[in-house]
Amino acid sequence: MILNGSEIIVQCLKEQGVDTVFGYPGGAILNLYDELYKHRDEIKHILTSHEQGAAHAADGYARATGKVGVCIATSGPGATNLVTGIATAYMDSVPIVAITGNVGTSLLGKDSFQEVDIAGVTMPITKYSFIVKDVTKLADTIRRAFKIAASGRPGPVLIDVTKDVTANKCEYVPVTPAPIVRQTKPVDACEVAEAVELIKEAKKPVIFVGGGSVISNADEEVKKLAETVDAPVCDSLMGKGAFPGTDSRYMGMLGMHGTKTSNYAVTECDLLITLGARFSDRVTGNTKSFAKNAKILQIDIDEAEINKNIKVDYSIIGDVKAVLGEILKKLPKQDHAEWMAHVKEYEAKYPLVYHENEMTGPYFIEELYKLTNGEAIITTDVGQHQMWAAQFYKYKRPHQLLTSGGLGTMGYGLGAAIGAKNGNPDKTVINLAGDGCFRMNMNELATASHYDIPVIEVVFDNQVLGMVHQWQALFYGKRYSQTILPKNIDYVKLAEAMNVKAFRIEKKEDTDSVIKAALSCGGPALIDVVIDENENVYPMVPAGASIEDAFNEEDLKKKGVI
Repeated sequence: MILNGSEIIVQCLKEQGVDTVFGYPGGAILNLYDELYKHRDEIKHILTSHEQGAAHAADGYARATGKVGVCIATSGPGATNLVTGIATAYMDSVPIVAITGNVGTSLLGKDSFQEVDIAGVTMPITKYSFIVKDVTKLADTIRRAFKIAASGRPGPVLIDVTKDVTANKCEYVPVTPAPIVRQTKPVDACEVAEAVELIKEAKKPVIFVGGGSVISNADEEVKKLAETVDAPVCDSLMGKGAFPGTDSRYMGMLGMHGTKTSNYAVTECDLLITLGARFSDRVTGNTKSFAKNAKILQIDIDEAEINKNIKVDYSIIGDVKAVLGEILKKLPKQDHAEWMAHVKEYEAKYPLVYHENEMTGPYFIEELYKLTNGEAIITTDVGQHQMWAAQFYKYKRPHQLLTSGGLGTMGYGLGAAIGAKNGNPDKTVINLAGDGCFRMNMNELATASHYDIPVIEVVFDNQVLGMVHQWQALFYGKRYSQTILPKNIDYVKLAEAMNVKAFRIEKKEDTDSVIKAALSCGGPALIDVVIDENENVYPMVPAGASIEDAFNEEDLKKKGVI
């Protein structure tokens, strides 16, 4: 059949099973928007308040569903407004396809109105960037983009389409896409045998779970490995949910704001089994002393991650789920009772604590966990609240915590929550944000209101840029340069102005009733949680220090620092 470019794009989206897209129209993309209008009963379009919100929503949709998220923007500033969201997805290996319009082919390279080389701009932050200037290549490009985004190590792909291509016509032949599988080489039997022997020799093993285990949906295999090896488990921020936070073997997060138990266990272990983690600097601290007593086994789908940040002793390239499946076939049950008891002593000695006599972020999150039965999808922005979310909400399954781990994007969470809720309408979706983060993209509250999307926005209102403020307090002589926020903004009134139900918590005793009211209100809601500006995140490892140097508030008091 003969179709124009816009019709081809829509038909290809339908081929790929796309049911929801997030975007913002403009001149160069109008032809596609006209076509989306004709197919509005088949593909739902969510008009976000800003293109960055569209990218974050596509990201949240992808993380929460496992599908490829789609966002759309026009040329020039519309396209460049997607860049932060695309980079966020790239750093955390999230499959999204961003479709942008551009000026007509004859106007390219002439500094035309709203022209920008978005394919060039995004080349370093995408798996692939296309510009389509020939309508006959459009359908194959879209199909290829979806395959690239979802296969192997997932990530974002950009398709830039000139305006004339969206209007030009050519023959379109429908194609039923083959199931997209993440390509990985066959698991090498010799490598598996070596890994099994390494595990059998260990006396003090630790399992370290990263985001690759979440992407791989390897939660069953990870749990079985922990039971078979008889080892304690820690995770990265991106690995949350791949091993249940309720399990007795779980020690907590590793690294800068990880638990002392995890940091000490990794420092003392003789084998670190690393599953889909890239050894970020926030995890390792000083790389020269990281896991200094251990042999390291790293399993990762991306060969580029092997020996990139930490030199490892053994590695297997492949999908975590597939590799663990092979290892578990050959690995006999191990017994490390003495090591497990030692780790339990650390847990008893160094629990996570907070000020129990006042309203705090950790207290709120613990109550939220109880009242949602640990079943909510939690999105976060970046900062202290993000670390509290990692420490005090126990994640039971993959894809339950959606957060910007690699790029650290303030303003990520609300858009991601909107995307996650659209992909999981039956799940409770809650975004945790600091007041500084909320100010970055609070306009997306209008999106939630417009579409009556029942997400809950929690604002931890301490009137400072909490994490930076904390660093200034500890390392910069309390010189709070530009981290004190205006104190004259009423977030409850702001939400109500957008027709969003809003609540405020200033006292601990109001917490449960407010959370219950927000959960039951049936539409979007905001909870303004007023906390002290000096409430900090502990434990903490100073930048560049060894993870075994983690300190908490009690340590600082003993040293007379506070």
